[in-house]
Amino acid sequence: MLNPYLHAALAEQRSAKLRADASRARLARSSGGGNRPVCLRDGSAVVINPVRSADAPLLAEGFERLSAKSRLTRFLSPKKQLSARELRYFTDVDHHDHEALGAISAEDGRGVGIARYVRDTDDPQAAEIAVTIVDEWQGRGLGTLLLTQLSKRARQEGISRFNALVADGNEAVLALLRRTSSELRPVRREPGAMFYHVIPLGEETAAADAEPAATACSPAA
Repeated sequence: MLNPYLHAALAEQRSAKLRADASRARLARSSGGGNRPVCLRDGSAVVINPVRSADAPLLAEGFERLSAKSRLTRFLSPKKQLSARELRYFTDVDHHDHEALGAISAEDGRGVGIARYVRDTDDPQAAEIAVTIVDEWQGRGLGTLLLTQLSKRARQEGISRFNALVADGNEAVLALLRRTSSELRPVRREPGAMFYHVIPLGEETAAADAEPAATACSPAA
């Protein structure tokens, strides 16, 4: 059995490396330009950009800040950390069949949310989606903003239908899907979750009907 003191030391060493890697990734993101910040309902500002492989440390750091409940509803099983292989899969995307949009806090450069789709190999016009928001940023409209922008990217790549596997009791994601879709239909039950077909709102309809989630930030913000 691993000595508990050695285990704690290794865990602290891993956390220190994670913080250092994330700090370098934030610096690279801030110096590399990107989109203008947008302000959420509570006035907090985020920058939305396509995820790239260099963002792996930011994603890993964001995962560390997810509660056990948020990890369970996202992965449908308890999960302590992301493996190197998972980090590569989540960040090394082709932006066509697999797209991911990440939200970064304009204040401190930390990753606070991510939305992705993966095209269905049997149905090129459909894709499975997932949205994850760091706990302290939930309820601000960030999920709505990310999913609306992801829907726009999907339409640009020829995708017109989404699928979503939603954990039982995850009312926040169901509410998000209802706000940003014209149709939400349960298809089949899986262990601890329900699989839905989702028709995203058209771009003009989304702008008019979706719950306002964000506005362009003023220069002062």
